[in-house]
Amino acid sequence: MVISRARTWATRMPGSGWMIVALVAGFALGTFIAASSPVVEAAELVGGIWLDGLRMTIVPLIFALVATGVASLGMGDHHEAARLGRRLPFVLIGLLIVSAVIGALMVPPLLGAVTIASADIAALRSLFPAPPAPAVPGAAETMRAMIPTNVVASAAEGAVLPIVIFALVLGLAVGKIDRDRAEAVIQPLRGLADAMIVVVGWVLRVAPIGIFALALAIGATVGTAVLAILAQYLAISIAVTLVLIVLGYAIARFAGGVPLGRFARAIAPAQAIAASTQSSIATLPAMMVSAERVGIEERNAAAILPMAVATFKITAPSNTVMMALALAWIAGVEISPLQLAVALPLAVLSSLAILGMPGQISFYASVAPTAIAIGAPIELLPILLAIDVIPDMFRTVANVTHDVAAAAAIAPPQ
Repeated sequence: MVISRARTWATRMPGSGWMIVALVAGFALGTFIAASSPVVEAAELVGGIWLDGLRMTIVPLIFALVATGVASLGMGDHHEAARLGRRLPFVLIGLLIVSAVIGALMVPPLLGAVTIASADIAALRSLFPAPPAPAVPGAAETMRAMIPTNVVASAAEGAVLPIVIFALVLGLAVGKIDRDRAEAVIQPLRGLADAMIVVVGWVLRVAPIGIFALALAIGATVGTAVLAILAQYLAISIAVTLVLIVLGYAIARFAGGVPLGRFARAIAPAQAIAASTQSSIATLPAMMVSAERVGIEERNAAAILPMAVATFKITAPSNTVMMALALAWIAGVEISPLQLAVALPLAVLSSLAILGMPGQISFYASVAPTAIAIGAPIELLPILLAIDVIPDMFRTVANVTHDVAAAAAIAPPQ
C-alpha cells in the first residue's frame, strides 16, 4: 500500500517539483563530499553534458523564432489590428520596454547590496568562470560589431546579438514579399523552431538529473553558502515583481481613471487564482469578471484581455534582464552601460519571441540569449530554473494585474 501510494505521488508530481527535489538533494549530498572527489568529477561531467544539450539549440531556436515572428507580424491582418484599436500594440509594447528599464535600474544596486562572504563568491565563480575579457572596443566599433557581415561565423562564435539582428531584418524583408513566397520561407523556419522546441523538451525531461549533478558539484565546492546566494536572488526577484505590481495599480489609476480601491477590490480574486495556478490563461475567466467590476465594457474586455494574455507578459523583460545580470554578477562579469542598453531591446524581443511556448522552455529561451549577449555564463541557469516556482507565483500575479490595467488604459471605463 505504501509503495503504491508512493508511486502515485511520484507520477502526479509536476516537473518543477522534481527539479526542486533534485536541487535540494544535490546540495545536501554535495556538502558531505570533498570537492576533489571522483563523484564530483562525474557530476560535473553529467551536468556539463546536459548543459551542452541545451546550448546546442540556442542559435537555431532564437533565429527561427525571431525571423518567423517578425515576418508573421508583417503579413498580419491589418483590418483586424485596426478593429482592436491602434492603442493596443503601443500600450503593450511600451509597458514591456518599461519593464526592461525597471529591471536594469533596480537589479544592479540590489546585487551590489548582496551580503555574501567574498570567499564564498570566489568559490562559486570558480565553478562558472567568465570567458576571458577581450579588449573593450569603442562605441562605434561595438555598434558595427552588431551587424553580422558573416552570419555563419557569428553563429559559430555564439554571437547571439548579430544573429538576432539578422533574423529581425530577414523577418521584416520576408513580410514585404509576395505572400506565397513568404510562406515558402517561413514554413521551413517554423519547422526548425518546432523541432528545436522538441529537442529542448527532451533535454528538460531529464532536467532533474542535470540539476542534481550541478547542485552536487556546487554544494561540494561552495557548501551551504550557495543557499544564501539563492535566497538573496529570490528576494531581488520578488522585489522587482512587487514594483511591477504597484506599477499596474498606477496604470489603472492614472491611465484608466479607475480609483485605486475599486481596482484593488476588483482584481483581488483574479490575483488569488493567478497565485494558485501560476497560469495567466487559467485566470482569464476571473480577469473578465474583474474587468466588468472595474467598468470596462464587455465587448472591449473580450477583445483586449485574450490578446493580452496571449501576447503580453509584463514581467518577462525585467525577469530576463534580472537573471542575465545575476548570472554576470555571479561570474564576476563587468557590464558596461552600453552592453546593458543593448540588452534591453533584446530582452523585450525575446519576451515576444517565446509566446506560446511551455513555461520551462520559454524560461530558457528568453534568458539565455540576453545572458550570452552580455557575456554572462549560463551554467547556473538550470539552478535558477529549479527555484523559479516561488517568484513565478508573484510574476503571474503581476501579469494578471497588468492585463486588466492595460485593458483599462486602452478602453477606459465609462
